[in-house]
Amino acid sequence: MNVRAQTAKAAEAALPTVAFTLDHQTIHAFQGETILKAAERHGVNIPRLCYQDGLRPDGNCRACVVEIAGERTLAPSCCRSVTAGMAVQSQSERALKSQKMVLELLLSDLPDTGYKWNDAKSVSPHPGPLPGEEGTTAAPAPAFVPFPGKEGTTAAPLPVFFPRPRGDATTAVPVPALLPLAIEEGAIAAIRTTTAPVSALLPLPLGEGRGEGLPGPGPAPGQHGELSDWAARMGVTVRPELQALRREQPAADLSHPAMAVNLGACIQCNRCVRACREEQVNDVIGFALRGADSRIVFDLDDPMGDSSCVACGECVQACPTGALMPKTQVGSQIVDKKVDSVCPFCGVGCLLTYNVKDNKIVSVEGRDGPANQSRLCVKGRFGFDYAHSPQRLTVPLIRKAGVAKDPAALQTLNRDSADWSEVFREATWEEALALSTGALKHLRDTKGKKSLAGFGSAKGSNEEAYLFQKLVRTGFGSNNVDHCTRLCHASSVAALLEGVGSAAVSNQVHDVENAGLIFIIGSNPTANHPVAATWMKNAARRGAKIVLADPRITDIGRHAWRTLQFKADTDVAMLNALIYTVIDEGLTDMAFIEERASNYEALRANVQGYSPEAMAPICGIPAQTLREVAREFARAKGAMILWGMGVSQHVHGTDNARCLIALCSVTGQIGKPGSGLHPLRGQNNVQGASDAGLIPMMFPNYQRVNNKSAHDWFENFWGMKLDDQPGYTVVEIMHKILAPERDPHKVRGMYISGENPAMSDPDLNHARHALASLEHLVVQDIFMTETAWLADVVLPASAWPEKTGSVTNTDRMVQLGRQAIDPPGDARPDLWIVQQIAAGMGLDWDYAGEHHGVAAVYEEMRRAMHSAIAGITWERLQRESSVTYPCLNANDPGAPIVFIDRFDTDDGRVHLVPADIIPANERPDADFPFVLITGRQLEHWHTGSMTRRSEVLDAIEPMATASLCGADLLALGLAPGDVATVQSRRGAVAIHVRRDDGTPPGAVFIPFAYYEAAANLMTNAALDPFGKIPEFKYCAVAVRPGGAAAVAAGYGSGRAGAPVDEISSAK
Repeated sequence: MNVRAQTAKAAEAALPTVAFTLDHQTIHAFQGETILKAAERHGVNIPRLCYQDGLRPDGNCRACVVEIAGERTLAPSCCRSVTAGMAVQSQSERALKSQKMVLELLLSDLPDTGYKWNDAKSVSPHPGPLPGEEGTTAAPAPAFVPFPGKEGTTAAPLPVFFPRPRGDATTAVPVPALLPLAIEEGAIAAIRTTTAPVSALLPLPLGEGRGEGLPGPGPAPGQHGELSDWAARMGVTVRPELQALRREQPAADLSHPAMAVNLGACIQCNRCVRACREEQVNDVIGFALRGADSRIVFDLDDPMGDSSCVACGECVQACPTGALMPKTQVGSQIVDKKVDSVCPFCGVGCLLTYNVKDNKIVSVEGRDGPANQSRLCVKGRFGFDYAHSPQRLTVPLIRKAGVAKDPAALQTLNRDSADWSEVFREATWEEALALSTGALKHLRDTKGKKSLAGFGSAKGSNEEAYLFQKLVRTGFGSNNVDHCTRLCHASSVAALLEGVGSAAVSNQVHDVENAGLIFIIGSNPTANHPVAATWMKNAARRGAKIVLADPRITDIGRHAWRTLQFKADTDVAMLNALIYTVIDEGLTDMAFIEERASNYEALRANVQGYSPEAMAPICGIPAQTLREVAREFARAKGAMILWGMGVSQHVHGTDNARCLIALCSVTGQIGKPGSGLHPLRGQNNVQGASDAGLIPMMFPNYQRVNNKSAHDWFENFWGMKLDDQPGYTVVEIMHKILAPERDPHKVRGMYISGENPAMSDPDLNHARHALASLEHLVVQDIFMTETAWLADVVLPASAWPEKTGSVTNTDRMVQLGRQAIDPPGDARPDLWIVQQIAAGMGLDWDYAGEHHGVAAVYEEMRRAMHSAIAGITWERLQRESSVTYPCLNANDPGAPIVFIDRFDTDDGRVHLVPADIIPANERPDADFPFVLITGRQLEHWHTGSMTRRSEVLDAIEPMATASLCGADLLALGLAPGDVATVQSRRGAVAIHVRRDDGTPPGAVFIPFAYYEAAANLMTNAALDPFGKIPEFKYCAVAVRPGGAAAVAAGYGSGRAGAPVDEISSAK
């Protein structure tokens, strides 16, 4: 048993219990426990359909009724609590008769065609005869004859692909619902019925809830999921007279790119409504009408595709019968294997399970992990097919002799592999590695160790990040190593290390459940951290007050108690006004300050000029509102601050974070439940990569490279001489590439793994010019990214589902991802590639074991991080999947809350650092009157190279848009859908506009995931002086009507899986 389970079991054992009898056996239940759960713990399975672990018991299906002595009516066991002395019978004649009647009535109304299929873990141990197929375990299954005019084909693939009614995308749709249409339109000539094994029953998605199911081996008993499972188990068949009363089946709703709605299979169990309303708190699904006419609806009875559904798929996972199911389900057979892993997108770290058939992921289920409790978002559930993109790199590539690196070509680059042949030639791994390391070694030995640099990845594993930084430090010979943390939370890290001595969060996201006030600033959690946002929305439902502070009003604002739409670039003014109010009105926690804080008097003196009345005209928030929020923050039982890159991506990002630390500290809102500081990490492993030392000024676990003690320790640990000076950061390296020849630190060669600075860096024209100017560039990636296009050597790497390794999420949870599929072609695991590069650079590494020594690398990293993860061994990770750090020993469950007694600073106190207003590097003026704000969208992640190759994600959000408020659109003479040109002093894009009244007047928001309208062509490379982070969230632009919007070529624009020539002709 894992430590987390042991802790939970110990807490459970402390609960009072009551004795009662179940089926004539005396058992014990915990006080308040339901009959169903108590029975389940003691090995008695009572039928249930509307019940699902994690959802509020509803008791509406009545399949779980039991007989209780002394009571006239049967009781639903899912919502009836046990009382002392209660006598319950779950298998009495009366109870069984009622249970079977419910199952038969529900089954009689379902269509003959099944919409569900089951996997090996959820089938019944008693297959029995199928309904209508007496004495057999086989069932009719549709098979397909050849397509008209397709000689030599024997069967059509399942599912058949039909164009969707809107847009250019093609989407897999459920075959049963479209068979009549397919025949009518000639897509399929005819259908014949054959007898097939139950494992080949037509059917589509898994969708069973939360990984639960009936125990035992055996074939799937039927095609209606849990309902058929229970019917088969209990020997229920449908009488002909009931079949004759079956209602007319409603038409399928196929309007949504991700999910199909088959209301003919709906049993009105209400699980989808509760999942949508109470788990995800989206409130899209409800019930309409009454009695026999009652049915689920989306919003005001809209088609699902036209509703406000955000495609999280929680309803699909909850649905027990296939009334709601994914349209991306592939194949008609039981999956080959189910592999537990971690979502590869944002920093929330949702645990999931890949369902794999024929080395392809066919669907994804949420797993009951500590960060997500089975929830997923649209990316986690439906964004998995990027790994199977036909545009994957499958062989090493070498730039052809004489072919220049042209950064201007990136503007018109067609991402089709056919175009690579004009620039690159295929090579063997031996040739590509020899050229890669030979050129890098030559530069190191002739131009000096500072001439090389490396960018690692926050999208890979901890082990990859650790080895990459070790390679740069020991093989290249300098600390010129960085990754995208420099573009995300570097300023937050600088402030946190200075203030509290740790770069990680103090409290985990789900601790908002214990907060009285949740202060969200510079973050759009429903788009960027959707599953984390479910914790916040649920806390608000239970009475917590959300304060949203952001220049943009985002979706979480619908749940907010107060919304502070402050003027962009005025964070310090607003936050200092809150601190002033706390001090001015005597709301400080002086006991906390005296015992645990330093430099309070300097802070108090500094904020004297920042009264709400003085700051209101500057930040745009009324003084009374500022005072009201400050009072509520100070008086709350717990106040928790969560922030995103709207705080960090400024030249004053470190000062912004200093203010947040001070606000928490002067109110004593840290080191206890429901309080503290939480910078929401953007990428799946940006926390872990930073912990592992993938930053230029620190070794693993944030030990400074110029600290003699740390420096000497690592020299001894690695057995190599090490540079004792901090290296250059991401943006600084770009400048050093273009430094004069006489500069001894001029960067001439780079190794970039899993990063795309030609899309993610600010001022892209400058960054691309720098990358093209390198004497030697080696890029390791899964796609031909913009950065790879400028490389001398391109090494095909592995996608996340193709590797085993650990990652660390925003909650400080170290979590294990397991390999589910093999890399395509001759692509290789990243860990293997890094070790080959190291060998070529003259390093003698030996990491033995499966998956290229991942366990050995992890154990070395664990020692390098000293006490932080000392108690998290590789074996423990394999057992538990997720363990929180700090974790000091094997019996330590990990610390979800830190700074309870002391901070990680030298003196154990929080250091309060005063902050003053620093204006943005570039302000609007007459020529550039708008402010550009960049960021992400729900459907797309980072530079889009993965999510825009996912069919569902690309179909939902297919093209680049610029968001402006209605008043600005009107003033510019623009209507939604028109094309406008957005221009800064550095670059311009022509882009379609959309109306978003959450965007403040005078601002324009553009996501940076679209290569055809790259927002970072315009952004400013000005840096925060402490964290060296660029100012992505503020630069001056002009917006004018007109321009020729660029067209996506190769992927994007709703055709993620289509060949490029087909996309081009469609345009």
